[in-house]
Amino acid sequence: MSRYLVTGAAGFIGARVTEQLLARGDTVIGIDNINDAYDVRLKNWRLDSLDRYGNFTFVREDIADRSAVQRVFEQFGRPGFAAVINLAARAGVRQSVENPWIYYDANATGTLNLLDACVRSGTMKFVLASTSSLYGTHNPRPYTEDADTDRPLSPYAASKKAAETIAYTYHYLKGIDITVLRYFTVYGPAGRPDMSLFRFIQWIYEGRPVLVFGDGRQERDFTYVDDVARGTVAALAKTGYEIINLGSDRPVPLMDLIQRVEEFTGRKAMIEHQARHPADVTATWANISKARDLLEWEPQTTFAEGVRNSVEWYEANREWAREIITV
Repeated sequence: MSRYLVTGAAGFIGARVTEQLLARGDTVIGIDNINDAYDVRLKNWRLDSLDRYGNFTFVREDIADRSAVQRVFEQFGRPGFAAVINLAARAGVRQSVENPWIYYDANATGTLNLLDACVRSGTMKFVLASTSSLYGTHNPRPYTEDADTDRPLSPYAASKKAAETIAYTYHYLKGIDITVLRYFTVYGPAGRPDMSLFRFIQWIYEGRPVLVFGDGRQERDFTYVDDVARGTVAALAKTGYEIINLGSDRPVPLMDLIQRVEEFTGRKAMIEHQARHPADVTATWANISKARDLLEWEPQTTFAEGVRNSVEWYEANREWAREIITV
């Protein structure tokens, strides 16, 4: 079995990737700074779910801190990890408009620090989490990986573009095998509270107004977290340098998501419309042909199953999940 470094191990996707690696017998060193971008109870809940694995070691550090990254590699990364899976990130479009600096620190500088440490330790495989937000509004759908990504609409997307470009530079100069994964609207149990599904479940379940930015007809390529984690693990295979979409290939209007939550909670949404944020794209849709060809990956969870699983998780954890700030 192999030893991996997973950054963002307490994050939504990071915890699931870590769990899949641990379940198959690999050793994982998990890094997370447990920042307060959203309620840390969610992050602690995810970490608690990993406690039963004896092959998991958690290190609380910030990848934007170069010296901290070097210490982790010196302690755990000799003679090198089998791979680094960089899932640590500041995510979210609207928040990045308010404070772009922390997004560049985490997403661009953090990636650079990890790549430099890989070179120093002899770690020759790197998986980088990126985002569908790079495709903006000017590309035809479904989005293919060779589409123009030079016009990002938010600092978040721009910081991920910066991470992708420095990753290519390290592939070209240092020969590191790098797979960049562009995730499309990941959802599921214990998800981020700034994402639409968590908010809609909480608001509808607790009888609060459901804020919809725009007319609700905007579409998202919702992709279940377990499927995304499975694709991320598959990306550990050698690819040279590749950018690969991970999406469901089935865009869903936002109002359809609300209707599904109403169905599984047995409650009616009290919808309030607000103006659409200019950094929000109107639709996302992934062409996943490359994931099928290179990773032999297909999404397996239907949208209805994913929403139902998320509602059931909320119901089981409602005592504290209803207190999570979602506005």
